[in-house]
Amino acid sequence: MAVPPVESLPTLVLRLGIAFGVGALIGLEREQSESGGIFAGSRTFPLFALYGALVGAFYPGALPVAIAAIVVPLTVAYVAKVWIERDTGLTTLTAALLTVLLGALATHSGRGAVVTIVVGGAVTALLSVKGSLHRFADRIDDDEQRAVVKFVLVVFVVLPVLPDRELDALFGLNPRFVWLMVVFVTGLSFVAYVLSRIVGTERGIALTGILGGFVSSTATTVSMAEQTRESPSLYQLCAFSTVVAAVVMFPRALVEVAVVNPALLPYVAVPLGAMTAVGAVVAVVVYWRSAVETTVDAEIENPFQLRTALFFGALFGAVLLLSDYANAWLGASGIYATAFVSGLADVDAMTLTLSKLAAEGAVEPGVATTGIVIAASANTLVKAGLAWVIGTRQLGKLVTAVLGVVAAVGLGIAVVL
Repeated sequence: MAVPPVESLPTLVLRLGIAFGVGALIGLEREQSESGGIFAGSRTFPLFALYGALVGAFYPGALPVAIAAIVVPLTVAYVAKVWIERDTGLTTLTAALLTVLLGALATHSGRGAVVTIVVGGAVTALLSVKGSLHRFADRIDDDEQRAVVKFVLVVFVVLPVLPDRELDALFGLNPRFVWLMVVFVTGLSFVAYVLSRIVGTERGIALTGILGGFVSSTATTVSMAEQTRESPSLYQLCAFSTVVAAVVMFPRALVEVAVVNPALLPYVAVPLGAMTAVGAVVAVVVYWRSAVETTVDAEIENPFQLRTALFFGALFGAVLLLSDYANAWLGASGIYATAFVSGLADVDAMTLTLSKLAAEGAVEPGVATTGIVIAASANTLVKAGLAWVIGTRQLGKLVTAVLGVVAAVGLGIAVVL
């Protein structure tokens, strides 16, 4: 039998308290939702957690036996629940077993205690959104289901077999890194898409802009512009959502920088943070000036489309190569020119590219920061152009004025720094 690690009494008591708290949290949710029924509730789940915690603290080698022992009464209780309540759901049973494991994890180590808190919170949140998840599933049509399944299959089948090295046949690109960035960017968009479907179509204009911006700020701009053609009086509200969608692009870029090159984040956070703050403040002013009380809705499409992912992968690879060559031949000016041109089409590709080049030491952090700001500013110009071309003149003027100020602030700070 394995010897348990030596822990001080206060540390052990703290970890037992963490296990008890997580068990109580899950138990309260099960009882409040009336999903536990006669099976388990607010008292039983903390006991499950303490059971696992004590075994993990004093008899870690016997944990498999302890889990097998608890499975027997859990199975009996589950059969009784099915017999009496005619409920065959396995969620509460699974949550009970997971609570025992979380209890053991809490007393395993300091890292285990942290993981217990995080996973326990995530489990509670997942259990509490049962109704919303079911409504979300009901809104997904067959085409969307097939798109998601195909994308997930491609991710799990293609990603592991791609070579993780630079290939001469691809001009020095690392195919696994390129595809990993595709999965990362698409994943960010899909999270926002799921939230938008859970919230539903009757949502506020701020949430419309935020979620639409994370999925596709360009698509949100087009949708808002089209609505002003149909209802010109909504131009201020549509301008607000358009600006919010464009501003959300900056925090999204910060997330990408933090993942690819955390060392670059302090440099980029200043100009992009200022652009976000200025854009948000001006957008709020635009909203307050609007006298129309209504909601607007952006047409947000499922980002898990294989064709879209392949296009972004090709674009990212091309931008990565072009930026590398431009930096070698023209230096910083080549990076800035590439950033402007690529930013007209997509900000993510340039953000990821410059983050990677800065991490490798190929470009200076200041150059990478300025390039990212240039790409973001170029993309805001595209939003303004779409507002003019597709929307009304009033929308175009308002969006151009706001985004022009935002771009000027970012570029000014990037130049000074």
